[in-house]
Amino acid sequence: MTAAKGQKAPDFTLKTQDGSEVSLSDYQGEKQVILYFYPKDMTPGCTTQACDFRDNHQSFEELDAVILGISPDPEEKHKKFADKHDLPFTLLVDEDHKVAEDYGVWQLKKNFGKEYMGIVRSTFAIDKDGTVLEEWRGVRVKGHVEETLQYLKDRN
Repeated sequence: MTAAKGQKAPDFTLKTQDGSEVSLSDYQGEKQVILYFYPKDMTPGCTTQACDFRDNHQSFEELDAVILGISPDPEEKHKKFADKHDLPFTLLVDEDHKVAEDYGVWQLKKNFGKEYMGIVRSTFAIDKDGTVLEEWRGVRVKGHVEETLQYLKDRN
């Protein structure tokens, strides 16, 4: 199963950067969810993306949306990343990349002539009923957060 626009988003329960657990279903009936998958904490592109979400966090909150970031990094690395950049949203630990696989974002990548499995940077807008409203796969960091925010504004 993979997440697709118009379908129920695959539920999950993952650890946060603070060691607690969060499930996607925790937000059902309460909040829209912006679920973004990113390759690695502390890398230039991922830092820019996280800081863009941070800088627009209030605007997402005003639209009744919560931001959740997911990568295969461990809890401690997420904590350092969130603390260093004052991230006001939750980062989730997907070390076995099961959730990434469920969403179809764990794929073969090529970089500098090497092939490896990894996260394809992707974002999913999920409504309060748990349905995928929109999906952005293989996104470029520049302008993506603004595009996601505008999508939610246009829906409201």
